[in-house]
Amino acid sequence: MQVITQVSELRETMQALRCSGKSIGFVPTMGALHEGHLQLLRASVKDNDITVCSIFVNPTQFNNPEDYKLYPRTLDADIELLQTTGCDFIFSPSPEAIYQQHTMLQFSFGKLEQVMEGEMRPGHFNGVATIVGKLFNMVQPHRAYFGQKDLQQVAIVRQLILGLGFDIELVCYPTVREADGLAMSSRNKRLNVAQRETAVSLHDVLELAKSQLRTQPVAAIKATVAEYLKGKLEVELEYFEIADPLTLQPVEQITEGEVALCIAAFVGPVRLIDNLVVNLSEV
Repeated sequence: MQVITQVSELRETMQALRCSGKSIGFVPTMGALHEGHLQLLRASVKDNDITVCSIFVNPTQFNNPEDYKLYPRTLDADIELLQTTGCDFIFSPSPEAIYQQHTMLQFSFGKLEQVMEGEMRPGHFNGVATIVGKLFNMVQPHRAYFGQKDLQQVAIVRQLILGLGFDIELVCYPTVREADGLAMSSRNKRLNVAQRETAVSLHDVLELAKSQLRTQPVAAIKATVAEYLKGKLEVELEYFEIADPLTLQPVEQITEGEVALCIAAFVGPVRLIDNLVVNLSEV
């Protein structure tokens, strides 16, 4: 496994591999790796000749400078984990290598970025699209792997690929959870013991909402979620939405097909997100 820090070296290496007929899988991450990331990496290793993992805490997608400062950085431990997956290359650049000059490029994803994460984190998805677009151009992968936990991000990347004509297959894998149901997240490392115990309430309330999809209207389910979390210590609900899983637009009436139950909340100082995609025929 080779660690690359320079963009020029990455481009030259990837171009040579593509020219030799190798298929390239790419897993972009911000580090602090967990089983959710490793699932994506193992899938890439299985599907492709070469697997690249980027580790880069992208400053342009943080609308809160303190959140960027506190985001866990565990590069040495990440490298050890990656050695167990069969990953071939780690791309771990500095911010200066990625952003050699201030970028004035602006992306607009319309209604897709005006709800949930886009509404609560202004500029977030412009930063996501900027870094993902840059990395796609640098790595030139055949396939890119993302996790369902960041459902809205997956939708944004899907539109980025379509809109800019990237010849890349987007592969999305289900959320990996702890034994008690908590979605694995790099941010979980910032939770203390009590907060970690409380954090599972996000998954619990999603399951509660799921159980009511056939019997309660949307407004009643939202009220139930808010009331349930109100009694949880150190939990502050930011939003709960029942949405179309592709467009992420709110669903006013539950009928057939699939819906996404999406939630964001603070547990202590740590902001966590989670979701369930539910096929209504199976409820």
